[in-house]
Amino acid sequence: MKIKTRLSLYFTLISSGALLIVLVVIYFVVFSFFRADFIERLTDRTNVASQLYLKADEIDADSMLQVQQRYLEKLPDEVIRIYNKNNRIAFNTHNNVFWTSSIIDQVRRDGYIEYQEGERQVVGKLYKDNQGDFVILASAIDKSFSRRAMMLGKTAVLLFLIFMLISFFAGQIFAKNALAPIKKIIDQMRQIRSSNLHLRVDGVKNKDEIADLISNFNSLLEHLENAFELQQTFVSNASHELRTPVTSIMGEVDVALSKERSSTEYKRVLQSISADAFRLQETITSLMELAQVDFNYTQATLSPVRIDELIWELEEHWSARQGPGMLNLKFADLPEDENELIIFANKPLLYIAINNIIDNAFKYSGTQPVDIYFEAGISQIKITITDKGPGIKAADTGKIFQSFYRSASVKNIPGSGVGLYIASKIIQLCKGKVAVVSDGEAGSTFIIEFAK
Repeated sequence: MKIKTRLSLYFTLISSGALLIVLVVIYFVVFSFFRADFIERLTDRTNVASQLYLKADEIDADSMLQVQQRYLEKLPDEVIRIYNKNNRIAFNTHNNVFWTSSIIDQVRRDGYIEYQEGERQVVGKLYKDNQGDFVILASAIDKSFSRRAMMLGKTAVLLFLIFMLISFFAGQIFAKNALAPIKKIIDQMRQIRSSNLHLRVDGVKNKDEIADLISNFNSLLEHLENAFELQQTFVSNASHELRTPVTSIMGEVDVALSKERSSTEYKRVLQSISADAFRLQETITSLMELAQVDFNYTQATLSPVRIDELIWELEEHWSARQGPGMLNLKFADLPEDENELIIFANKPLLYIAINNIIDNAFKYSGTQPVDIYFEAGISQIKITITDKGPGIKAADTGKIFQSFYRSASVKNIPGSGVGLYIASKIIQLCKGKVAVVSDGEAGSTFIIEFAK
């Protein structure tokens, strides 16, 4: 059963149940009103009898009936009797309905009674007069009660059924409108394949559960896209980067074995092979690091991380490695609230990312120090890393974060071109962004920003 139909049924059941309770309450209220109204009309007969017969010098029965018919609506099978203190009939409307002495005595004892005897409703009232205590009993059959109750019940059932049908179809319309964004999401999801993971589901205006669903699904797509991209990059780069030094080594060996060589030439060949082997080792190490980062990236969980503490850990590491003062750390005015220094990130991976950028800065700065400037603003945390290297050409600034990319101007400096690529992917995972600023002549500045 589709959600739309299920919601319609739930809506129908809840609203119909509420209506049923209301109708039942109304039915019993009207039912009680009909009974009370009929009893009240019988009571009016006893009052008329007491006023006309007992206070008007005992008018005869015919005169009393005439008055009653003139001012009161006649009730079906109406009976009125007045009993004196000896329980003898003092007034009779000539009907074959009589009451026992026990009923009359009960009226004398209680002053007022009302009860039902079969279809007949009975009201008894005690009236005290200077001639004695009289008991007035009035009785009639409410023949219209059953008909009115039946009509009321049929009307209630008909209204209930009509309301159920209207509620169901109205629920279908409301459910369709409410689920329209989900149908749109499903249609967009069907278009997403492994070949187009860059696609995203369009957001909605309302900040509700559907918006959360879209946000989480798009976040999942982003992780999947990164995972696929990382795997594809690893395979393509591994095949290319490993093939080049191996081909070079095999070529050098084949040339050396083609004829007898002097010791000087063999030494040159071995040196070339050693250089290619070192390059191969460095490439394999970079690929293993990339594979490990890729594995951790796909399984990374984010938790609160204090960025200033992470920066101090890196400063301690590089002070031990390069010497005190080589990593020149500067802090802007830090906020008093320590929570302003916390972001959600994966600390081990973030350590690798910032460390790779610092390592890259020292690699191109030679023996000169590297500057780090840390700033925690209201809406973001900013880390600026500046080196003293030769700078990055404008044509290369958009490519340095690609895997295994190395500019032709720095081919003489050892490296594999993986470090900055890994750093950019990790920073992206931690909801941050990294950019580089350089005039291409002296020094480069890497700017890392994290939104709070």
